Amino acid sequence: MAALISPELLKRLEQLQLLASRRSKSTAKGERRSGARGQSVEFADYRNYVPGDDLRRIDWNLYGRLDRLFLKLYEEERELPVTIFIDASESMSFGQVPKFDFARQVAAAVGYVALCGFDRVTVEPFPLGDDQVGLVGELRQVHGRKSSIRFFENLAKLKAVGTADLNQALRRGAMKHRMPGVSVVLSDFLDPAGYEEGLKSLAHRGSEIHAVQILSPEELEPSAYGDLKVIDSETGAEQEVTFGKYRLKAYRATVQNYCQRLQEFCRARGVRYQLACSDTPIADLLLKAMRTGGMWR
Repeated sequence: MAALISPELLKRLEQLQLLASRRSKSTAKGERRSGARGQSVEFADYRNYVPGDDLRRIDWNLYGRLDRLFLKLYEEERELPVTIFIDASESMSFGQVPKFDFARQVAAAVGYVALCGFDRVTVEPFPLGDDQVGLVGELRQVHGRKSSIRFFENLAKLKAVGTADLNQALRRGAMKHRMPGVSVVLSDFLDPAGYEEGLKSLAHRGSEIHAVQILSPEELEPSAYGDLKVIDSETGAEQEVTFGKYRLKAYRATVQNYCQRLQEFCRARGVRYQLACSDTPIADLLLKAMRTGGMWR
């Protein structure tokens, strides 16, 4: 089984931190400072360094004086709940570079950055195959960098099956995960029933929301011409169409308008939107586009 994220990229991800302007009010103790007592970072104490601690928190000035490693502690630090909604419908398996494979890579990266920051990660795939019910339990409330290998293994076992209801999945997720934190939605957002009600439900929860729309090159820039039979991978419905120069032009305009409407809908509700093509080098998306888009720093 190929690794979702290369070791070289993991090292670069370790230097990132999820951005969240609205901090959790959870009483669970973590390594992230909560905004419950204001924006200032108030130093509280030191403790001895132990293997596995975040090297960024070492007081190197103190090390220079005492030749011993100490970690800086702050007055109030709390973990950030991070929820990753991943569209696992059959249509996500489409593309020469399957959209679902790309989505799992993004989920792995987001989860790893969160785990390195001592945050708590939950993955909510939808729909859920009968043979994956037990697997989902392994992807909930994951905590600590040492859990990352198992986290990657479980993500790699997820499969794209069945028909998804995006609105229902996000509404249920909003009811289940009431604590404000960071929510990331990985989907093509091509559900016939829409996406509006689901994103509204998440937005009302008060979390930092990122919508990553993943489309294949074939969906964004189809090159097929002539008489074709189009089959819906989720419902099995068939339709015969003829693609010529003008119809392809109209199709591209329709896709562009659809993505633009989704982006505007997200912007109006404070949701950060990112369009990603499934053949984009994953490092470019993670280290450039998503950084610029406000996912992390």
